[in-house]
Amino acid sequence: MIDRNKTRIQIENCLNDYPITLLLGPRQCGKTTLAQSINSKQNGTYYDLEDPATPLHPDRTGIILSALKGLVVLDECQRQPEMFDLLRVLADRKNRPATFLLTGSASPSLVRGASESLAGRVAYVNLGGFNLSELKNEQTNSLWLRGGFPPSFLEKNNAASLKWRKNYIRSLLERDLPQLGIRIPSRTLYRFWMMVAHYHGKIWNASDFARALGVKEDTARHYLDILSGAFMIRQLQPWFINIGKRLVKSPKIYIRDTGLLHAFLGLENYQDILSHPQLGFSWEGFVIEQILALTNKEDEAYFYKTHGGAELDLLILQKGRKYGFEIKFQDAPRLTKSMHQVCADLQLEKLWVVYPGKDTYPLKESIDVIPFEKIQTAIDDMNRL
Repeated sequence: MIDRNKTRIQIENCLNDYPITLLLGPRQCGKTTLAQSINSKQNGTYYDLEDPATPLHPDRTGIILSALKGLVVLDECQRQPEMFDLLRVLADRKNRPATFLLTGSASPSLVRGASESLAGRVAYVNLGGFNLSELKNEQTNSLWLRGGFPPSFLEKNNAASLKWRKNYIRSLLERDLPQLGIRIPSRTLYRFWMMVAHYHGKIWNASDFARALGVKEDTARHYLDILSGAFMIRQLQPWFINIGKRLVKSPKIYIRDTGLLHAFLGLENYQDILSHPQLGFSWEGFVIEQILALTNKEDEAYFYKTHGGAELDLLILQKGRKYGFEIKFQDAPRLTKSMHQVCADLQLEKLWVVYPGKDTYPLKESIDVIPFEKIQTAIDDMNRL
């Protein structure tokens, strides 16, 4: 079993500080396994809200939950959004007789009433697929190819992994999203998702998607928000302030799990990735997801791009300081005019250029080239600066 100790500790700390902790992430990323492990350790009470046999039916949920003490785990809470009003009441009881750990496969924005009902009472913890800190260095290429979903990553071979991912996509579109009340035909969302795979790492352009799908721009935007809310797509927002430059102000879009990206592109093995036109963008998205998983800085992460050509793949804010990551699939990245310009525009404390090689070397003061496998070292340096 692959240890996910870092997230476990984060959850346990939140359970000590808040009456409700909400563990969010895509389906099949390991939320249930982690929640059950914590529940077992604390001798709590566990309910699977997807189980038809669960005793938590709307007409008696209040009676059951109000009588419980200690840890209570409610798995896949988006299945009963009406429960959030009740949890607000239970969270406000004196002396906090029970603490609730909820897991969800949809963001609060997709589950109507969740964010409003629990405001001020809930801590959020994000969980994705496996990340670099949980695996061995020699597993990097497999993680990039297959993605981080445990069933996909742990499959016996690449063909079986690809089959699992294709079935996952179909199940999400045909079963999981309709269960959230989303009535868009699965074939329409599949076409949209396929388009995103070919736009992966590029600037969102609503008119391009709307024209290709024969819908309005607002409708295309709605599709994007649905898949973002299901943790399938990342919208990396642009950083822009009044610095006297013409800046790009639309988000970049990425399929968060590169295994799913490769499934849409029909890439079964590592050599397929290396020969595909999306190679650089695939690598960029993969590295960004790993950095965000290791830093837990999703809400303070941006990209930067000017119409004059200066660009930074990932900007992270920490304690009022700015740190940059430029991502290159090259043998030996070199200093570029864009790097000079970005450092000057943003007044970066440090810029790291991440590549798939083995050596670390400086390009100039405050700009270093680092191997992908040394990302954690760069993050440790960022935390110390």
